[in-house]
Amino acid sequence: MTMSTSASPSGNAPAEQNGDIVAGSVTDRLVEANKKYASGFTDPGMDARPVLQVAVVACMDARLDLHAALGLDLGDCHTIRNAGGVVTDDVIRSLTISQRALGTRSVVLIHHTGCGLESLTEEFRQDLENEVGQRPTWAVESFRDVDQDVRQSMQRVRTSPFLLHTDDIRGFVFDVTTGLLREIDPA
Repeated sequence: MTMSTSASPSGNAPAEQNGDIVAGSVTDRLVEANKKYASGFTDPGMDARPVLQVAVVACMDARLDLHAALGLDLGDCHTIRNAGGVVTDDVIRSLTISQRALGTRSVVLIHHTGCGLESLTEEFRQDLENEVGQRPTWAVESFRDVDQDVRQSMQRVRTSPFLLHTDDIRGFVFDVTTGLLREIDPA
């Protein structure tokens, strides 16, 4: 079974009903794809410690194929993703565990061009509160300048008291139209 995406149509698009994707059918397709994957799976005998001792923090955007873009193989790195690749308290938690329990020493931060957080504002939280009657406890972390947001993320990692290794922190912007990384000067 081949899953299709808008980037690689194969004629097996998710089932639609009145223009909407039927949620259960997508999950069912993923579970079926996993069965096929598992039928040929052999335990690679790997440790949870990343071979390259690096953690990559990136946006969850579906256009970013981090392993392919960075030339990584399974087991090379820890990958931490969220909306915007923002360094939140939970990212610091994951990085702390990655460093202190699993031996990573380097952190690579990757934001990207055309990020959805560039078009949101903190009003998004207010809209949610109005809709559901409860204000989210988290910040949207929207931004207008992707380079500056990468600098802020690098600073948050560098100044965290929980991280052991803050000397090899580098930030980049991934161009979704060319696939190239552009390094951001932390200054």
